Amino acid sequence: MLKLIMYSAVVLMNAELGKENKIVEEIKKISAVKEVYPVYGVYDVLMVIESDSMDLLHETITSRIRKLDGIKSTLTMIIVKDQ
Repeated sequence: MLKLIMYSAVVLMNAELGKENKIVEEIKKISAVKEVYPVYGVYDVLMVIESDSMDLLHETITSRIRKLDGIKSTLTMIIVKDQ
């Protein structure tokens, strides 16, 4: 039986004031993003990302998400799964 290993991360984001909803809508278009929510508190957006390789996960965060207009900062937490 072939077992596919998925790599996952939770990303918390700070956005420029008033750009939160636009950022959430743009993030929803990224296929690796499985969940995205606007949140209240220290961070403005929470998302869950999945990929079949660590390289693709890294590329999605650095090349697709962090380059969106209105993002001030991100905090990425790689999820550790039993493998």
